[in-house]
Amino acid sequence: MTVTERRVVANDAASTDAGAAPSDDVDKPEYGALKRQVNAIVANTSWWQLYGVDWSHIIISALLLWPLGLVLFSRGGMANYVVGLLLQGVAYAIVANKGGHIASHGALCRSRTWARFWCWLFVECHGSYSAAIATEVHIRVHHPHTNVIGLGDSSSWKAPHLPRYIYMFVAPVSLPVITPFVAIRELWGRWNRLARFLVGMLSGLGVLLSLLCYVGGFSLPAAIVTLYVGRALLAVPYIHINIFQHIGLPMYSDETRPPRLQLMSTGCLNLSRHPILDYCFGHSLVSCHVEHHLFPELSDNMCLRVKPVVRKYLLDHKQTYNESTYTNRLQLFVKKYKELMVDPPSVSEFVGFGLQ
Repeated sequence: MTVTERRVVANDAASTDAGAAPSDDVDKPEYGALKRQVNAIVANTSWWQLYGVDWSHIIISALLLWPLGLVLFSRGGMANYVVGLLLQGVAYAIVANKGGHIASHGALCRSRTWARFWCWLFVECHGSYSAAIATEVHIRVHHPHTNVIGLGDSSSWKAPHLPRYIYMFVAPVSLPVITPFVAIRELWGRWNRLARFLVGMLSGLGVLLSLLCYVGGFSLPAAIVTLYVGRALLAVPYIHINIFQHIGLPMYSDETRPPRLQLMSTGCLNLSRHPILDYCFGHSLVSCHVEHHLFPELSDNMCLRVKPVVRKYLLDHKQTYNESTYTNRLQLFVKKYKELMVDPPSVSEFVGFGLQ
């Protein structure tokens, strides 16, 4: 691979190529051994740390930020409108993206029944996407087959026919419009699921538009535009973090894929801590993505808590631990857009513990 990434190894913190191999002269690290360490932390953690911290972010967004935006809208004036849009954009990102993501993994509660409900509420009603498709594509394909070409290779985030600046900075704002149509396309022919999705999506949109009209004081067309702009507000960084995390890292065929621990550590990347991105999208999507792929059942807060243990374990065994900043990844993708987003990925063959 030719993509330059900051790869941290136990005895060498210097920058290396993203496809470079960790040392082969170490004992084979075991996923089970790392999992036992993480399970010990989870077993001694309170409900608040397991679930409550993330619930507080979601509840504040849904019951404070979004309603406060409505109040500002109702008062009129350009300043109130702009601040209201910012609040509603942040609230949407937290509930639909952060909440929907961890809810789809069952990381917001112990009950599977409640987990399905929260996933439906956040992904379908609020996010206008199919919870069933999210589970099929993200949970059952992307996670177990991370960076395996043809399975979990993040190709759904590519649009090779678009020029780099259009894709990176313009096209993402169409995401709120495209999202429900993508779900409809994927559900076409499965009429029961499609009907359930349409009921959930339209119910969610109906409630939000009604609030914008009757509380915010908008006409229906103005409410639709306001809802769209709020949802598109953070669409650009959302697309960015989804391509930064995997694309440009080692890719495998199904025959050459490494064991789980190496697959996730080589094929995932953590972005540096960022208060806005971490809060709006969650640690598991931003600064703890390696930990999330190794332990997807953990909430955002728990991914952050186990991060030092995971990092230390990988580095102690001289394994890959990909880290980079948002700015560095953005510069890399703009500079090497054709190589990363247009050309087919090259396959890295896993040999022992390294990549050749």
